[in-house]
Amino acid sequence: MQKEIAQHLEQVERQHNVKILYACESGSRGWGFASPDSDYDLRFIYQQPLDHYLKIYEATENLDLAINGDLDSNGWDLRKTLRLIARSNATPLEWLQSPVVYRETPGFKEALWPLCAQYFDARTSIHHYLGIAKGAMEALGADGSLKIKKLFYILRPLLAAQWCATRKTIAPMDIGTLSQLLPRSLQHTVKDLIAQKALAPEGAVIHVDEALHAWINAVTDSCIAEARTLKTEARPVASLDLFFKKMIYDDDDR
Repeated sequence: MQKEIAQHLEQVERQHNVKILYACESGSRGWGFASPDSDYDLRFIYQQPLDHYLKIYEATENLDLAINGDLDSNGWDLRKTLRLIARSNATPLEWLQSPVVYRETPGFKEALWPLCAQYFDARTSIHHYLGIAKGAMEALGADGSLKIKKLFYILRPLLAAQWCATRKTIAPMDIGTLSQLLPRSLQHTVKDLIAQKALAPEGAVIHVDEALHAWINAVTDSCIAEARTLKTEARPVASLDLFFKKMIYDDDDR
């Protein structure tokens, strides 16, 4: 699959006249709980020629490409990515932490990551992750039944929200690191669930036990309460502007 992804990225660059700065795995394969039939969720950040950024009307800033077999691929323009980082959007913060990187321009992540920390806002991230968990919770049956995939769409976001609420730093992407926040008894439970998901199809149904359900409710309540105490402060975007200008002008000089 690595070869297929590399060829796909080269094709994207040729067809759309862009330069891919960074490409990674974003879904369950990056989060640490893939199933045998999990798709490859390829996400990338791309840069367009300087002339593109000097027009009075903005062209599209994302490439949503058709799913091809097991490969789900889409990317964001550099300028859009930086605007989202300025608003502490969790998605690019996760992409830049992915343990599976398919392409990276030397020095790109190293230069951008400190800016992500500079613009991180705990309240924004808590609300983002709680929203994902809440959406997945709607699939929970009255008898506690739930697709195992959906369970992890509750657990990982809640752990990320808890990380942001308690540590006030960018939450790690992978569930292995996030699981440090769980009570020891539930760490074993979640570890077993990860092992179970690694062997089960995405649609496999399980029953959420009472202890895990109680933890879900308690962490949701505590994160909501903590978010209410926090304020979101506007930050000047000069650092991101400078990063953007350096990227596009340096590339134009080559």
